Order: sequence, then structure tokens, then C-alpha cells
Amino acid sequence: MERPTWAPQGIDLSVPSVSRIYDYYLGGSHNFEADREAGRRAIEAFPGLPKVMQTNRAFMRRAVRYAIGEGVNQFLDIGSGIPTFGNVHEIAQAADPAARVVYVDHDPVAVAHSRAVLDGDPRSAIVAADLRAPLEILASPEAGRLLDLDRPVALLLVAVLHFMEDKDDPWKAVARLRDALAPGSLLVMTHASLEGGPRKPEEGAGVQGVYREVGSPLLMRSRDEVTRFFAGFEIVEPGLVSMPHWRPDAADTPEGSDEDPVVFSGFAGVGRKQ
Repeated sequence: MERPTWAPQGIDLSVPSVSRIYDYYLGGSHNFEADREAGRRAIEAFPGLPKVMQTNRAFMRRAVRYAIGEGVNQFLDIGSGIPTFGNVHEIAQAADPAARVVYVDHDPVAVAHSRAVLDGDPRSAIVAADLRAPLEILASPEAGRLLDLDRPVALLLVAVLHFMEDKDDPWKAVARLRDALAPGSLLVMTHASLEGGPRKPEEGAGVQGVYREVGSPLLMRSRDEVTRFFAGFEIVEPGLVSMPHWRPDAADTPEGSDEDPVVFSGFAGVGRKQ
């Protein structure tokens, strides 16, 4: 298999990656055949997946603009994936040129491509790290250079917590990040769930089976379990809701997504640290 020039050395092109599968759903070009094959099988199990992912990105963009409107112009995006059009730094800096963004991902392709995209942008950086080690993220040179933890930060955990198993205690990881952030900081998150929409149990099981095979179990948590991540945060209106229902904006809604019941699966919300 020929290695693309953008693929870092040492990457096993035959092993699928969550961030590259996500890139495939979004129509990106930074994925390998193994990622596309896994993505196709997931879509076969749950045909609405690409539309769900597009709706997820649209929510993220609305939440970034909300943060800027609330005076929060520092962003820590963990599980950021491979940069695509309308990424956090583009949306944030369009609204506030002084906005600063630290991306975090553990996939080498996501990190390498992010570095290339962010080259020459002094207000954005990428950290190669894992949400399971939150203190390492905060101690990184990039976070130290770009984030002032004495001022509010918007912590983005978008479509990432459902890849952390209960044994890894994702609630503890979020709490450690929360405790390091100043009052007024925001938690922006989405999470997969069988609640909140019409997704059938067999569809959820099919998608979970694909991700289990690629070594990244996908956890469909309940509303109560997702709400626990907001401990220490006050959830802002309209609350923990399906992605299209969070402060909808017709100008930033994938075509037809507000009519397709499939995108109402799972939860999205924003909380403010007290």
C-alpha cells in the first residue's frame, strides 16, 4: 500500500482510527482504505451516521460562537480530530481575531495534519495527548503558551467522551479539567446515546460492534450518565438536548437535517462553571 505524503512514518495504514473514520464521514481526504471500510460498515449498520456527524459539527460551530458572545475567547478542544472546513479556530477567530485555540488529539495523522494547517497561526496549536491524561494536556507547552487559566476557557469535548469506557472513569477526567479552569468557563459537549431520538437498539449495537472491532468501544450512555459530566457546571438554556435543538441557526444547519429524525439521537449541551 502506497503511503500518502501527508501520512507520518510509523502509521500502520491497515489499522483504522476513530478520527480518520470521522474524517471519512465528513467527506474528508485524510483517511485510508481501512478507515473507509470501517466507516462503510458503520454506515451500513446505521445509515444516518454521516448526517449525525455533520449535525454534530454544526452544533460545535454554534457553541463556539455562543462562547465568543459570552466573552470566552480561549478554547481547549480535546479529541479535535482532523481539521476540516469550519474548525474551531476559524469560527472563533472570525468572531474575535484575538481568540486562542489549543487542539488535542492522540491520532498521529490528526496531529500531523493539524500542525500543517495551523502553521503560521500564533494563536492556535495542536497537542499530541489523550483525554485519559488531562493533567498532561494542561501541562503541555502549547497550553501554557496559549491559555490563561485565570480567565474562562471553553472546554470542548465534542463526540469524544463516548469513546472512553467506564473503567477509564471519564467523569474523573472531566472533573480534573473543570477544577483547573476559572469560574465562568464553559463545557461544550456531545455524546452518543440511544435516548433522545429514533435510533433502534439494533442500529446502535451494529455501530458499537464496528468500533469495538477497531479497538475503540463506543458507549451509548443514558441522559443521567451524560448529565453527570456537567457536575460543577450550570447547564445553560435550552439544557441537555438533541443537537438540532441546541440554539438552532438556519444559516448553519446541514440541509434537511432538521427534518431527518435520525439526527435527534444523542445529546448536546453547554455548561458554565460556577
